[in-house]
Amino acid sequence: MSGMDREEWRRERRLWNEVQMDTIYARQYDERWGATISDTHRQTLAHFLDRLPPHAHILDAACGTGKYWPLLLERGCAVVGTDQSARMLARAREKHPDVATEQVGLQELGFTDAFDGVICMDAMENVFPEDWPLVLGRFARALHPQGHLYITVEIESDEELRIAYEAGQRLGLPLIYGEYAHHGGYHYYPTDGQTRAWLAEAGFTIVETAEGDGYLHYLCVKRSS
Repeated sequence: MSGMDREEWRRERRLWNEVQMDTIYARQYDERWGATISDTHRQTLAHFLDRLPPHAHILDAACGTGKYWPLLLERGCAVVGTDQSARMLARAREKHPDVATEQVGLQELGFTDAFDGVICMDAMENVFPEDWPLVLGRFARALHPQGHLYITVEIESDEELRIAYEAGQRLGLPLIYGEYAHHGGYHYYPTDGQTRAWLAEAGFTIVETAEGDGYLHYLCVKRSS
């Protein structure tokens, strides 16, 4: 067992992610990844929007440069975007100056009963397993009763996860299986079963799932208390 303190390591990995987003991805994201929206993302987002009332209020959590905002805005939605990266948010505001934004991490979201829908696209892989219940709880708290949540969960092969875990152990990293960190960064790949259990624990009922574009897609409704 590694002697490295996991809490300290988690803080360092989270800071690393923020710095990478500010210094590298903010400059490259739109050109390399933001120009097109893959089919399953687009279709599931459309199904999500179909479930919301007209002119719905939507939180785009970990919004990055606002890749999905045009699809939300063309439906007449009022959007709030949050992200941990100040520079990613700055790029988003350049493109959509009328959209409200807040620099805040997923773990620190503070909204209560404020939105008809929450989306978190292509970002949950940056969340540590210990923080999944916290983040999903923040999403639930941000939603109105019977509000909807759409999250994506990145997929990795069992073989790659095994290699990543063994490599991390050799480096003395305090890993939990499913974490991919030997390359210097951080991703976490929960199983479908883990994701379903955490969603249920946070008060969500899954109404639709899909697999495509390298992700599992979960469309959920907040259960009435």
